[in-house]
This record gives sequence, C-alpha cells and structure tokens, in this order.
Amino acid sequence: MRTLHVVTHPEATHHVEGVVGGWHDSRLTPAGVRAAFAIARALRDRIPHGTEVELFSSDLRRTSRTADEVGELLGVKPVLDPRLREKSYGEAGGKPQEWLDRRFVPPPAVGERMDHDEGVAGAETKAEWARRVYAAMDEILRSPCEQQIIVTHGGSLTYVVASWIRMPIESAGYASFRAPSGSITTLREDDFFHNRQVAGLGDTRHLDSAQAG
Repeated sequence: MRTLHVVTHPEATHHVEGVVGGWHDSRLTPAGVRAAFAIARALRDRIPHGTEVELFSSDLRRTSRTADEVGELLGVKPVLDPRLREKSYGEAGGKPQEWLDRRFVPPPAVGERMDHDEGVAGAETKAEWARRVYAAMDEILRSPCEQQIIVTHGGSLTYVVASWIRMPIESAGYASFRAPSGSITTLREDDFFHNRQVAGLGDTRHLDSAQAG
C-alpha cells in the first residue's frame, strides 16, 4: 500500500505579520519551529521503522525548514520542488492582507473559474497553479516508493489532493480541501484495486505537545 503524508507548514512570519504569503518567502516563527519538531515526531511514529521514505517539499523557507526537521529525524534528504509552492499572488506577495483584500476580484459563482483574473498584477490563475502542482504530483507518483512525504502550503493542498484522486484540472474550479497550518493529511492507495483514499484530512493532534511547550 502506498501512503502519502502531506504536511502543511506550521506558523510562519507572514501569518503573524498580517501580510500576504504566496511566494513571499517568509520564515517559520519560533512556534512554527516547535510545531515542525512535533510534525517530524508524528511522522516518525506513523511510518514503520526501516521503511524507505521519500521526502518532497516546496522550496520556500517556511516549507523547506519544516522538511529539514522531518528529514533529520527520518534520515532522508528533502527534494525541493518550486512546483509545490503556494499560489503566487503577484505584486501582492508580502504586502498587507488588507491591500490584497481591497483589490481582489473573487471568481464567479457560475462560469469560468480556473482562468479567472483576480485583478492583481502577476498573480497566477487557478489553472496555472493547479497545473504545476499536478505536474509535481505526476513526477512524485512515478516513484514506486510506498512511503512518501510532501511538505507544502495550505492552499496548494487542494491540488495535491485533487491530483491524488485524479480530478481533471478543468473540474477543479470548485474544489477546496482545507487543512490547518502544521497539519498532516494522509492519502492511501491499495495494492489490489488501486483505489485512492483520503484517509485523514488536516490532522493536528500532534501539535498539542508543541503548543504545550
């Protein structure tokens, strides 16, 4: 059975500063670093000892630092892939969230949503965002490794999961799989039917110890 453990990075500086994340290269906060330790310990406990593990991560600092903590505990080097980044918000990246809120044009309830222009210069469309995450997933899943870890962002998690269940990109305009920062989502594929399951979405139980610390 193949298992993918999909991590959404924990608290980063853009969360506490109230600025737009996206491709803005924020760092983990001290609380985020503690959460990364907790994520690493949780994954060590979930993955059978001695099992081969592959680790993939977005190349932004908040995700790569999380992946470094996981990799150090599991003895595996992260493969950094910019295709696993969060959505690019173009010129809004790093600006106050309220700056983006004033300019953002939400997608229509009915009609074209994947190629919708959100009104921010340089921002990716949903279609562009989805295509790169899907491409990264295609490459990751070509490996026969049965235990894989992906460290990504809360928004990009939607397209990781959509790709996993083979949702066509053109059908993903309404898709939204929400998971908290620092969570672990578990995806499984059985060896007989090759059905793909979302076995757990956005688990944060491992963060209790990090918050206590």
